[in-house]
Amino acid sequence: MNLLAQTGVPIGTTFGSPLGQTKTIGDIVSLVLSNALVIAGVILLFLLVAGGIGMIAGAGSDNPEQLANGRKAITAAIIGFIIVFAAYWIIRLIESIIGVQFITAPKI
Repeated sequence: MNLLAQTGVPIGTTFGSPLGQTKTIGDIVSLVLSNALVIAGVILLFLLVAGGIGMIAGAGSDNPEQLANGRKAITAAIIGFIIVFAAYWIIRLIESIIGVQFITAPKI
């Protein structure tokens, strides 16, 4: 078992994962930034569900404070997603104007 752990399996080259091809911190940052919309979308989904459940629970128990907290969570989730979406496309626009790529996926 130790021999298997020591030799390691090249997951990046075997399965085509970009994580196995990263060489620097910049490659990892570019990989995360190129997937920022996906990450923000998943967080948005969870916050919308949590805020919706909070609103339903607050309305069912006549608790206006819990209802307001659910509404705040939904509002914050939507505003946060809009900020991430706008920032991503502003970076893409700047890349197009300048001609330099800031967000590049590692070569597979």
